[in-house]
Amino acid sequence: MCKRLLAGVLLAATLAIGVASAQPAPTTPVSGFNPTTSASSEQKLLGTLKQIDGRITIPDRKAAVLEQPAGRDWRDFQRGTIPKLAAVAVLGMLVVLIAFYALRGRIAIEGGPSGRLIERFGAFERFVHWMTASSWVVLALTGLNVAVGRHILPGLIGEHAFAELSDIGKLAHNYLGFPFALGVLLMLFIWVRHNIPNGVDITWFRQGGGLVGRAHPSAGKFNGGQKAVFWIVVLGGGLIAASGFVLLFPFYITDIAGMQTAQMVHGVLALLMIAAMLGHIYIGTVGMEGAFEAMGNGQVDEKWARAHHDLWVAELEARKGAAE
Repeated sequence: MCKRLLAGVLLAATLAIGVASAQPAPTTPVSGFNPTTSASSEQKLLGTLKQIDGRITIPDRKAAVLEQPAGRDWRDFQRGTIPKLAAVAVLGMLVVLIAFYALRGRIAIEGGPSGRLIERFGAFERFVHWMTASSWVVLALTGLNVAVGRHILPGLIGEHAFAELSDIGKLAHNYLGFPFALGVLLMLFIWVRHNIPNGVDITWFRQGGGLVGRAHPSAGKFNGGQKAVFWIVVLGGGLIAASGFVLLFPFYITDIAGMQTAQMVHGVLALLMIAAMLGHIYIGTVGMEGAFEAMGNGQVDEKWARAHHDLWVAELEARKGAAE
């Protein structure tokens, strides 16, 4: 009887020791936060650790990042802010231009063309302009596809066609960034001396640049509006190209946070530049008679030149007289 009682006591003691040893050891919170507790939330974890890293065996530490809060902000910006900005900037500018044309109409050459032509731009200048402009048109369209295409095109052309179009657009966008950047640099070297702002430009803007009212304020080779377009292209286009190259060659210059910032800068500046270039395209085509020929064949009508760039014409005549 005693042996059986002793065996029972030993068995109970053994079971008690086993149960106690199976209980997890208490953990000591780090900085007041225990990431293993069941009460932990993902938001608390991200707020404490800034990002969630995994365990990797390869040298590239970037591959260990599983989640980061900045990525969510970037995603919300891409899905919310960029489409709204695209609608306001692009559609808003189109509405303004349509309304302006309805009220002002096409700005005609008073009394009609004279038939006498003046060379305005040489062959190389026109080549640089059209190389940059054609690259920009494709970049703008493919960029808009990235920004808002998924919300519009699949319902119009189908999912498969949208996927094919986006794939081709991605390649075009990547490669045409190079001729665009080259064109911006060449424009800077070719025309910077004609685009230094001066007092004449202030008067030009005060008088509405000939767009508002019937006056034709004086201007040199480039008027105040054209100078504004020049600096938008050079500075804005330069920043767009630079941020684009940061994205085209990931992690060579900055980390993921820097790339997210570059992408946001790239998108915002591109949309603003698209709006500005719509105005430039309008004036150079349907908005003003005689303007397209300047970059079309390089020659403009003398009456058009005297009306919109009288100081430039006077300079040409002075040089011609001095040569004779």
